[in-house]
Amino acid sequence: MASLSPFARTVATLILAALGTAIFSVLGLPLPFLFGPMLACLIAALWGAPLRGTGQIAVAARTILGVAVGASITPDLITLLPQMALSVALIPLYVLCIGLVGVPFFRRICGFDPVTAYYAAMPGGLQDMVIFGTEAGGDGRALSLIHATRVLIIVSVAPILLTQAFDTPLTQPIGAPIVGMDLTQIGLMIFAALVGWKGGERLGLFGASILGPMIVTAALSLAGLITVRPPAEAILAAQYFIGIGIGVGYVGVTLTELRKVVLAGIAYVILLALLAIAFTEFVVLSGLAGQVEGFLAFAPGGQAEMTVLAIVAGADLGFVIVHHLTRIVLVITAAPIMARYMKF
Repeated sequence: MASLSPFARTVATLILAALGTAIFSVLGLPLPFLFGPMLACLIAALWGAPLRGTGQIAVAARTILGVAVGASITPDLITLLPQMALSVALIPLYVLCIGLVGVPFFRRICGFDPVTAYYAAMPGGLQDMVIFGTEAGGDGRALSLIHATRVLIIVSVAPILLTQAFDTPLTQPIGAPIVGMDLTQIGLMIFAALVGWKGGERLGLFGASILGPMIVTAALSLAGLITVRPPAEAILAAQYFIGIGIGVGYVGVTLTELRKVVLAGIAYVILLALLAIAFTEFVVLSGLAGQVEGFLAFAPGGQAEMTVLAIVAGADLGFVIVHHLTRIVLVITAAPIMARYMKF
């Protein structure tokens, strides 16, 4: 595969991911369109296969999740926001605790430079933390592997906890079939996805591929124009490309990187899990959230991946996403400021 052109490598990656999806489906394993491509690409990448991501196609697929979240923002959800205020108010404290634990861990125990240690600890979006950290002089490769490891482990373990610890089957319908769906609704969702995505990029909105479509769709939902989520086939496509993206993130990893960087990422996920459990228990025991909603709201995974899990678990999507948006916005806006303040 090494001698293949970039286009051929992408096609080969898509075929490999499809094979992983088929195997998971035949074996009846959970979330085959997410875990099948992810595991197939991960194994191939660690084996040394020069896989290649799907570029803008993968970015476009993320707009589907933005539309799905935006469609869940209804007038009924707005009336419930005051009830979320107390649990949302815990997010800044949660992020602060993560920073107080994570930065010394990566700096003193793992031996990373200050910039890399700081951005490795921050639970923001993978791409955002890598970009900010690299621009500040950090090790971009290490940051990419650490955050990819964080997302990989959380996405892999969370479904097990949901099914085994919380007795929550991941069998909720992800959306209606596209056959028979109102063409006007489909057209409005495509409009929201494209305008939100490209408009968000033009405005410099971080996470434009998800947040842009979410904002436009939410406006149309609150106006009563969009009344359904994207079709099931679209959600499955989004899972497929997200799975590929996680697996491909390990292309070219060396034994040294596995030993130092990836192991550091694994150890850090354990620390994050302990903090997440503590905050989840507090909001659940305080009656601020149900078990599943509390777990998903404070799980330090990627916004896209947590959206998928919230949908298939039948959780309150609005509650989960409000908390993740708060965390992501706080981390992304505060990270460059803190970096300058700390003179990285």
